[in-house]
Parts: sequence; structure tokens; C-alpha cells
Amino acid sequence: MEFHPVTAERLPDLQRFSDQHGKFRYCSCMRWRMKSTDYQRSTKESRIVAMEDLVRNGTPVGILAYQDGEPVGWCSVAPRETYAALERYGALPRIDNADGVWSVVCFFLDRRVRGQGATLGLLREAVEYARSQGAKIVEGYPVERGQHLYTYMGPPTAFEHAGFHDVKNPRGDRQIVRLDVPAK
Repeated sequence: MEFHPVTAERLPDLQRFSDQHGKFRYCSCMRWRMKSTDYQRSTKESRIVAMEDLVRNGTPVGILAYQDGEPVGWCSVAPRETYAALERYGALPRIDNADGVWSVVCFFLDRRVRGQGATLGLLREAVEYARSQGAKIVEGYPVERGQHLYTYMGPPTAFEHAGFHDVKNPRGDRQIVRLDVPAK
């Protein structure tokens, strides 16, 4: 598998991935990026355009996984402050005032590559991409499969295998994991 950050040049690949995966296309990974009221008022089409606008404006949005040249997986990774809904979500508060915190909030895999290590590969590449962009910490919010709605945020085992460690969530009801990413 190959992995690449989504840039303006890769927007056609993101579009192709989106066209092939209706559940991904519905949200276009804007659920955590938009305030809840804005998301509720948005349409599928306006969310697609909003994601494309972020990419064209140079905002980091995520990583695509490729198999045989085709996009088959997605990981949303970006500076925490670019996720408006996450910043307001009380169950996943900021742990501290650390600078350079990036968040991983979503994985989406084509069914043909599930169970082949794609989630872990995407996560490792997301960390390296965040590091290359100046991140000091990468945070994740894993959820056990079948536990509740947000299972697309990734399983705890993927984060464990990538070296993330639990941090104390002041609210206590959701797991938060972190990985320090010192500059190379």
C-alpha cells in the first residue's frame, strides 16, 4: 500500500474515493470540522465543496491509502483547532494548552482492504505527515467496535500498536490517546 496526504493535486483521487463510498461521501469527513449547527444545516453537496475548499486553501485534511494506484482508505488528521465541532465537544476536551496538537478523528476503508493492516498503516503515515507539518503531539479518540456511533474513529489496538498512550480525560467518559512526535 502507498499513502499520500490529500493536496490539491490529489483532489481527483479523493473525489474518486468519495464516489465509490457513499457513507464517506455523505459526511465528506466534515462532521468534526464544522460546528454542529452548521453541519446540521449543510447538505451532502455543500460538505463536499467545503472539504475541497479546505484542501485548495492548503489546510491539512488527511491521508489517502492506495492499492494498485486506486484510493482505498482514508484517515482524517489535521491540527486540532481546525476541527470546530471537536473543539466544542465536551466529552473530548483539550487535555492541556500544548501547542502543535493534531487530531486523528476518522478512518474509512474500502471493504476489500479491511483486515490487511490498512488502519495501522494510515495511522503511522498520519503521524509522519503531522510531524512533517510541525505537529508536536498527535491525539486520537479510539472506540471499541460496536460500542457506539463513533467507531470510525479507530480501534484502540491500532493506536496501541502505533505507540500511542492513554491520557487522563478530565471528563472520564471517552478514551483519549496521545503520541509525542519530536521533530526529526
